[in-house]
Amino acid sequence: MKLDKFDREILRVLQQNATISMADLSQQVGLSHTPCWRRVKRLEAEGIILRKVTLLNGKKLNLGVSVFIYVSLKNHDGDSLTDFENAVQSIEEIVECHTTSGEKDYLLKVIVESIEEYEYLLKTKLTHLPCVDHLSSTFALKQVKNTTALPIKNQ
Repeated sequence: MKLDKFDREILRVLQQNATISMADLSQQVGLSHTPCWRRVKRLEAEGIILRKVTLLNGKKLNLGVSVFIYVSLKNHDGDSLTDFENAVQSIEEIVECHTTSGEKDYLLKVIVESIEEYEYLLKTKLTHLPCVDHLSSTFALKQVKNTTALPIKNQ
């Protein structure tokens, strides 16, 4: 789908405030209400806008420990990869899972309350994920940048 300047501006504004009214959105991007609404609906139908969510402050919810885990699998056949990827879906502390290039197979991001909670998660769930050969954990000391906004280019 080709995006024009209005589509791109709609996406930029919605990334900053998904609860903005259609009237305010249309005014901000320079369109009348109905064409703006149609564009948003088209962006949703095309799968460019996936969903609208509320972002939470993890520290205020006592979820201040972020752990990045490199995972190496024993096997790399299709079933092993699928089994691993399906299993990570059910562990709510895993907030991101990426396949990676290089020596490691996956990178996980886990958010928990404490190091003790991470140790428990590691012993009870992570080491029991299908086909896991090796896990390497790195604790984040400080979050320097955190954004969900994608860099929408002008063209």
